[in-house]
Amino acid sequence: MPEGLRVYVEAIPGTPLPHGILGSPCTTVRDVAEDDIHELNGVEWKALGCCPVLHWPDPCEDESPGDESPGPPPQKEFCRPATEHASPITLYGGTECSAMGWTYAEARAHVEATIALGEQHALEMAFWRNTLAMVAADVTPAAGPVPIAQGVAALEGCLAQEYAGVGTLHVPVGAAALLGCCNLVREEPETGALRTLAGNCAVIGSGYSAVNTGPGNIPAEPGTAWLYITGPLVIRRGPLDVIPDRPGPSVSIRTNDRKVLAERTYVVGTTCTVCAVQIEVSS
Repeated sequence: MPEGLRVYVEAIPGTPLPHGILGSPCTTVRDVAEDDIHELNGVEWKALGCCPVLHWPDPCEDESPGDESPGPPPQKEFCRPATEHASPITLYGGTECSAMGWTYAEARAHVEATIALGEQHALEMAFWRNTLAMVAADVTPAAGPVPIAQGVAALEGCLAQEYAGVGTLHVPVGAAALLGCCNLVREEPETGALRTLAGNCAVIGSGYSAVNTGPGNIPAEPGTAWLYITGPLVIRRGPLDVIPDRPGPSVSIRTNDRKVLAERTYVVGTTCTVCAVQIEVSS
């Protein structure tokens, strides 16, 4: 084996997982312009699709006896839409190095690449902890965790009770391989989206797998995982801020170290309901 000084080369590039929360065709990502970032403070809206569409009975089908009082005429029901909201999630990455070793341009390029590779993972972790695990209804049977096919069926049934549109299944990477055992999802050739037989989308997240907590953020028991289902996702993505934006302030005159920070704010919204189920991932 040759000996001597190692040669400095470029970093090994990486690619975020294709079916994560930012890469999946199942989610709508909207970039917020730098000159209008008010939406990044959080948003609220009137829920759409959570109010039921009801059946009005045909009066000719009334089989009540004619000699009895029919009672008051039926009244049509009205639903008051709920006000929903989504709060901001700010993600950041920081690079620190010796000012003698890296230029500002190199440090900035490194932290920007760090964000590009890792922000999907971090956003999945934050959305799971702050939203999914905090508001979900647990549909796990009293007997305990279930096989993944039974879990997906329970989640889709839970969503269908509240929402008639296409929903989003949230699956940790650690359980994703099990989706193929029963052909629970298929990949659409045209869009690349993963869909269940019912038509709901599936997002598979490495950040989900890193957290893997149930409602209330209680950690999953060994050999189990949590799945969630929601309505559709709309993600507002802010511009990437790099601090400082010039070389001078990036260097500490006390330590002669260079620090460059990059951060971005997201607002992740979903609608109507969130359901959770605990599944078996090993026997």
